[in-house]
Amino acid sequence: MSLPSINPTKTEAWKALENHFQDIKAQKMQGVFLEDSDRANRLCIAWQDFYLDYSKNRITDKTISLLLKLADDVKLKEAITQQFAGKKINKTEDRAVLHTALRDFENMKPEVKTTLQRMKVFSEAISGGAHKGYSGKAITDVVNIGIGGSHLGPDMVVEALQYYRNHIKTHFVANIDGDHVHETLKCLNPETTLFIIVSKSFTTQETITNASFIRNWFFKKTGEKDIQKHFVAVAANESGAIEFGISKENIFPMKDWVGGRFSLWSSVGLSICCAVGFDNFEKMLKGAFEMDKHFNNTDFDKNIPVILALLSIWYNNFFKAESEAVVAYSQYLDKLVPYLQQAVMESNGKSVDRNGAKITYETGTIVWGNVGSNSQHAYFQLMHQGTKLIPTDFVGFSESLYGTIENHQILMANFVAQTEALWEGTHSKPIENSFKYFEGNKPTNSILIKKLTPENLGSLIAMYEHKLFVQGIIWNIFSYDQWGVELGKTVAKGTLTALETTAFDTIKNTSTANLLTKISTF
Repeated sequence: MSLPSINPTKTEAWKALENHFQDIKAQKMQGVFLEDSDRANRLCIAWQDFYLDYSKNRITDKTISLLLKLADDVKLKEAITQQFAGKKINKTEDRAVLHTALRDFENMKPEVKTTLQRMKVFSEAISGGAHKGYSGKAITDVVNIGIGGSHLGPDMVVEALQYYRNHIKTHFVANIDGDHVHETLKCLNPETTLFIIVSKSFTTQETITNASFIRNWFFKKTGEKDIQKHFVAVAANESGAIEFGISKENIFPMKDWVGGRFSLWSSVGLSICCAVGFDNFEKMLKGAFEMDKHFNNTDFDKNIPVILALLSIWYNNFFKAESEAVVAYSQYLDKLVPYLQQAVMESNGKSVDRNGAKITYETGTIVWGNVGSNSQHAYFQLMHQGTKLIPTDFVGFSESLYGTIENHQILMANFVAQTEALWEGTHSKPIENSFKYFEGNKPTNSILIKKLTPENLGSLIAMYEHKLFVQGIIWNIFSYDQWGVELGKTVAKGTLTALETTAFDTIKNTSTANLLTKISTF
């Protein structure tokens, strides 16, 4: 069974939305709350510890109705059913897309249970001191060596859950930049450091190069026989990991139905378990599972990921807004946006539809942002008075973790005030001069969460995963391959060979050849 392959622009709903957009595009909607006293109560969704307020959007009830019809016209429900059923919806790679199966506590696959149990035992041996290094000392530091999904997810989660962390220090090596690797190793003791090499194929150039460099550093400090106590692998390529020197007992498996950018829920999350404890990792999985059930079972008009995706389609394809921002009012979520950038832009940056045809409409959105309130003193100027339309998600928590009431009240006052200021502007207020004029009419979603817990973090991440899935279905693209990433890797092999051999005359692109020459001779 294949995913529905429907050109969205050919649907009745799309055509109706185009007509509706002509009626609404120039409307100044700042006064809607005075005209419609029930709007804020109507355009919201309350679910568990989450509250989504999407009333500050340039939409009417008709907009939502037509967007929901679009979801039906492209057979979104059928696509959701196929994903959760494990159908091979990643057609170009002939794979199922089942990161949701990694957190399905009602019908968990036996191999997932087995891997989770191994992660629990291993991580507790690390944090509890039972796993000793070659000199008999307990492990104090864990280094995650990976790139892309093997890095961004675990790094983001460990940062987000640092309130719940144990005594294990966690480090992340991703960039092939040797200077960064050196800086990381400077503060590490080989006697008390565990290295986790995360590579599904165990052939990723950056990861294996960094891992080999670190292995050589380790061997200079001790003997090759000690590698077994200090190196483990997360990989689907077991033979490659064994050839590297890692024992079979220290290899945690990955399945081909787990995509890299959705893999933090799998054995890729081993560094998370070591940092915050397996119990908190499991709570995060359960929070994601709760969002999975919400997404899979809830009618679209009360379905948080679906509504967020439909609003994004509205702005991207009708208002032609090329980017959307995410601003989290928690310093703990400092690495959320880089994680989302890979998840969203690697998934939906496609220009060929599921029928193999060139796409004639906009797909993908540029995702950017940072944490509040820092962002208010940086790029918010452009959002308030610039010429670009930038729909923005505001993510905030009603409770702080340390109970710092005064600080948190100021933080959340800004969280709320910024959405009002972006929406209201100064359209109804007297202004001294044109430089202090704010047009307003700038759309935002407010995602208010009770508290930053492992469960709620899991739900938040899963919410964005499902949002991008819905976008991809509507745009009629395959969201789960990444051939653009592969192209860059292929070209890099040729440029590396040229640098190593100085055979620059073999490079046909003269600009590339000149640059390689400069790198070699500067």
